[in-house]
Amino acid sequence: MGMWIAIAIVLFVLGSMMALKPSAIDQRLDKLRMTARRLQLNPKLVACPDWVRGKDNEYGRGMLGQYGVVLDNLQLPLTRYQAIDGQWRPDTSTDALSNQPASELNTDTIFQPSNRSKKPKPAANFNLDKTALALPDTIEPFVKALLIKANSVVIYWEDIAYVRPRTNPSYKAAAIEPDLLALKAQLEKWALQMQILSSSATNNPAINNDDAVTNLTSL
Repeated sequence: MGMWIAIAIVLFVLGSMMALKPSAIDQRLDKLRMTARRLQLNPKLVACPDWVRGKDNEYGRGMLGQYGVVLDNLQLPLTRYQAIDGQWRPDTSTDALSNQPASELNTDTIFQPSNRSKKPKPAANFNLDKTALALPDTIEPFVKALLIKANSVVIYWEDIAYVRPRTNPSYKAAAIEPDLLALKAQLEKWALQMQILSSSATNNPAINNDDAVTNLTSL
């Protein structure tokens, strides 16, 4: 009888230890985010923003990976883009406050209790409109949106889909760093493109986006 009790205790302890062990997907995800952190992509798990299509393609639903770079030598306009058919398309959603002229946005309007949660949304910016994502095949299908502000560029994507066998059957641990380096290079490229196009439009309104992009690709 005592032997059976001892066996039951051992099995219980082993079961508890196995339950505490991270799953294979959790281990993969941890490796992905640790590598991203080492590459200064500042990974975070965040609630899906209300302007981004998340779980089940619904706005603001679920959790997403937020990765981004900080570029101290740039000053970028506040804007955001949606990933649609492998391209960046400007986010054109607006709210009541952002539609009002600046002269009408007085402090009484902005700071009324009913309006505190209503922050004016960034103006639509077409500098990156129809720009191809051009990301690794293991990342691009899971990309949702891009947020540009001040000196940072942030991408929202389902990073857990990168490590799931069902959504990424070709997953290889050795490919994590090259894939993330490609992502980082694209973020920096988009930031530079945004700065050049914004500067061109400010300094010479006669220069169109195509001319600015041609100058960018020749650098």
